[in-house]
Amino acid sequence: MIETAQAFGVDIGGSGIKAAPVNLEKGEFAEPRLKILTPEVSTPEAVAAIVRQQLEHFEVPETAPVGIAFPAPIKPGRPLDFMANLDQSWIGVDVTAVFSEACGRPVVVVNDADAAGLAEQQYGAAQGQNGLVIATTLGTGIGTALIYNGVLIPNSELGHIELPKGKGDAEKYAASSVREREDLGYKKWAKRLTKYYGLMEKYFNPDLFVVGGGVSRQSDKFLPYIDIKTPIVPAKLRNEAGIVGAAFYASTKQ
Repeated sequence: MIETAQAFGVDIGGSGIKAAPVNLEKGEFAEPRLKILTPEVSTPEAVAAIVRQQLEHFEVPETAPVGIAFPAPIKPGRPLDFMANLDQSWIGVDVTAVFSEACGRPVVVVNDADAAGLAEQQYGAAQGQNGLVIATTLGTGIGTALIYNGVLIPNSELGHIELPKGKGDAEKYAASSVREREDLGYKKWAKRLTKYYGLMEKYFNPDLFVVGGGVSRQSDKFLPYIDIKTPIVPAKLRNEAGIVGAAFYASTKQ
């Protein structure tokens, strides 16, 4: 692994598994990332084998912290009880133990939305922000991360908050995938997002919202039309956030 890297991050998704050495001083990749397609049958054994392959590709030393951003709520030492984007054989598995055994070293696993939020808090749009930051990812669903004075409050699932007046589950009403499926204009979508962020504002009184996901590249088309009082800004690290956040999180656990 290149000398400018202090940790190694992996971001596991339903379609691809991305990894890179991370320069923790700058919050960026120390070498170009390696992406390998997620196996069609994404069992624990198959996914863990790819993570091991990535570690070997970058020749990651055993002393380097290794963090893995994973698409499910993670409670260390406890079996997984829910899985949406990978094979259902993950249910009942201790995710950290599976990866540690396959990689032949201790690894740290964190929820993928939490990893992205941490990256934004440490290096991106929320850097230096005190109080409560709610980082959201608008994509197929709505991912969330709660960070209070720099400390992660893990495994929030606020994309599933129930909206009033029969609107139901927030991500089924306001996710980016819903905008695409229903062919909503950005201003009309922003009205739905106002309902979502307005409710979050009412319940949590955050100091800042950070909006990530691929659609954040078009943030100027919808963020100005979200009518709330709390400052709301686009994410800066975008697709690098999961890897960088996982690497940073691992560095805090060793």
